[in-house]
Parts: sequence; structure tokens; C-alpha cells
Amino acid sequence: MAEPQTQPKGAAPAAAAPVDPYRNFNFRLDIGGVTEAAFFSVHGIAMRVHPIKFREAGISQVVRSLPGPVEYSEVTLRHGVTRSTGMWQWITSIAKGMIERGNVSILLLDNDGSTEVIRWNLMNAWPCEWQGPALEGMGREIAIAELKLAYDELQRE
Repeated sequence: MAEPQTQPKGAAPAAAAPVDPYRNFNFRLDIGGVTEAAFFSVHGIAMRVHPIKFREAGISQVVRSLPGPVEYSEVTLRHGVTRSTGMWQWITSIAKGMIERGNVSILLLDNDGSTEVIRWNLMNAWPCEWQGPALEGMGREIAIAELKLAYDELQRE
């Protein structure tokens, strides 16, 4: 049996192979188990832990901080307008007082466009804002609508 080779003391470690970052255009959304392919932009995946500042007794010139409340940013989903009414029905039910929360997953895909590498889960999400498309008589662009989601917790898998 061969002896494991050890690196001489003080020697530089072997260089690791460079790792390319994932591309921002390879993603999918999973909303309530239905994968929506019409979404082409996701913004605002974020969380912030608010610092609580205080002065310690006896050392009044030093300001210390503790972690305070956690705040999750609203996520904005942009999509091309189609005949599909699922997102519209979801926000109108909220507007009528029928709160329907659901888990939404944002899936980042590998460079092959099909292998999931990271998943962000927006737990207990609900639509809090919808904005319709800008319409132009002389325009030639796709009609784009926006949907903003509020949620209780952000998880990463």
C-alpha cells in the first residue's frame, strides 16, 4: 500500500481550479408547484438584519451594536403579458380580503440551462403590488407587467 504524500512544511498549497460564477439569465420560478416560464426578470432577493446600537455603561464613547429585527425586501417579478390570468387572480383575491399565501421558489440554473444549482425559497409569499405594462402607440416592444411579492422568510438551498 502506498504512503499518502504530504506536502513539505511551508510549501504553498496546490492551486485550486478556478470556479466560474453562474450566469444571471439561467433561472426559473416555481410558484405553488407550477413552473412559470414567462418571467424574465427577478429583482430584490434580499434580507437585512437591523443593528440595535447602544452605549455600554462606563464606556460612553464606544457605541456597540446587537442584531435586531430581520427585514426581507419585496421581490419584483417582471413578465411578458399573456392570456394567463393566474398572477392577476392571485393579487385580486388579496385585494378582496382573501389572503392566499404560497411558497415561491427562484431556481438558479447551471450553464446547461436545466440543472438546478441554487434555490431561494420565499416562504408564505403573497403579492403586494401589481403594475401593468406601459403601452405606446408607436412602440414595438413586449408588454411587460410587474408583480411584487412580500414574504415572511427567505431560505437558500
